Amino acid sequence: MRETSSTSHVALVTGANQGIGAATAQALAARGVAVLCTYLRPPGGAGEGDAPDPYHAARSTDGEEVAAEIRRAGGRAEAIEADLGDPAVPKRLFDLAEERLGPVDILVNNASGWIQDTFTPDPADRFDRPLRPVTAETWSRQFSVDAMAPALLIGELAHRHRARGAGWGRIVGLTSGGELGFPGEVSYGAAKAAQTDYTLSAAAELADLGITANVVQPPVTDTGWVTDEVRRFVAASPTHFHVADPAEVAKTIVFLTSDEAALITGNVITLR
Repeated sequence: MRETSSTSHVALVTGANQGIGAATAQALAARGVAVLCTYLRPPGGAGEGDAPDPYHAARSTDGEEVAAEIRRAGGRAEAIEADLGDPAVPKRLFDLAEERLGPVDILVNNASGWIQDTFTPDPADRFDRPLRPVTAETWSRQFSVDAMAPALLIGELAHRHRARGAGWGRIVGLTSGGELGFPGEVSYGAAKAAQTDYTLSAAAELADLGITANVVQPPVTDTGWVTDEVRRFVAASPTHFHVADPAEVAKTIVFLTSDEAALITGNVITLR
């Protein structure tokens, strides 16, 4: 059921087949926003064996399931599987959104090419997740999805926004890491830092077009990977206060896309 009457806004949400992306797409649709849900399932599906872990099973969800659920609730949504590591994809996504839903004025850069790489020789992290060394391959995959794609998507939004003389727009990126980078996930943290910089630059450069741009840093969020050990780590941490549900994070993202958030731009908003 929609929370508000229909609006003319159209959102492009990346990584919208599961987790925070899916929750954000559904929350935007509940406010009357039409949503293009983009996603990419990992090669090989949910993994080997009959019982894949919940995280990899969620990542293998077909984004059409999210779009269909939105349509069943009375909203407008389309889904497209596309590899954001391909620099030609951002333009195609905007073309598709305009063809099927209308001009995009909300962009949520949520997708990640998450690869857990490190400079250490350790084979696994504290939660027994396998680590791999930093290589050109891990760097390229992480940066192409988490840094290059958001930059190209922001650029495409700005170009089309100017061309049609629009005066309202919203950009929200998602980041992770801390003051000392992201030990154990070094390329992930570095790529997210690059995306943050692009988004904050957009806040300054696109303000005269009525576009706001902010970054959300979620707390530890249960998208299928959180174990009891992770929960104990959060409970003992002086800086992590909650294990969030994706829908909780989506509420902040959706607020930043609202009219009420018109004066909130150029910020990294840390959720705890």
